[in-house]
Amino acid sequence: MGLSRLNKLIAEAGVASRRAADKLIAEGRVSIDGETITELGFKADPEISDIKVDGESLKLTKSKTYLAFHKPRGVISTMSDPEGRDNLGDYFKDRKDRLYHVGRLDKDSEGLILLTNDGEFAHRATHPSYGLEKHYLVEIEGEFNKQLSDQLLQGVRLEDGLARAIKVVHARAVSRNHHWVEITIHEGRYHIIRRLIESLGLKVLRLIRTEFGPIGIGDMKPGRHRILNSPELLNLFKVLNIKQ
Repeated sequence: MGLSRLNKLIAEAGVASRRAADKLIAEGRVSIDGETITELGFKADPEISDIKVDGESLKLTKSKTYLAFHKPRGVISTMSDPEGRDNLGDYFKDRKDRLYHVGRLDKDSEGLILLTNDGEFAHRATHPSYGLEKHYLVEIEGEFNKQLSDQLLQGVRLEDGLARAIKVVHARAVSRNHHWVEITIHEGRYHIIRRLIESLGLKVLRLIRTEFGPIGIGDMKPGRHRILNSPELLNLFKVLNIKQ
């Protein structure tokens, strides 16, 4: 296999994303052949060295899993929860592989979320530099007009910087103060869609992610999942510049 960066090996084993793996290394929780490693960027060969995280030997995943899941409203985007709240892990208890979610949706949002045991894929899919587009269907309370649509496209100054949509489509007006709007963005800051809408003096009644990059939710029901097919994976890997 040869030498590879330690954080990449940890990610490929499905233990954590590369960013989280760097934190594990910095905290002194990773060892190679009994020696604690804290140097970021350290390289190792898992075929000749015993790499451990928290005392447990690394097992590189041979088969990789890529799932699309329709997260229901009220479910938190974690694989477990010490408070016993409904979480993603509740829907995958029968799986033996260690999955983690790619990005997240807040508790009150619903729709498409990806899960995988491929750390390199998860790292790239959530890294801002790759700019995967996310498409949302948003139910809004308040009067929505072209001026507000243009404002979303031009950008809105939030507390953590400028944010903007890259596409806005007024899908349907239920009434003067009740609208459905399609919004596409390429970033994943915390509650970004809700904060954009609320900054315009409007209220989000419902928020559904329908697309994550080239992957669409289709007619999949809440709480159901499916395995990504080969064309979908090829499109994703092409966008993320992952060579197969």
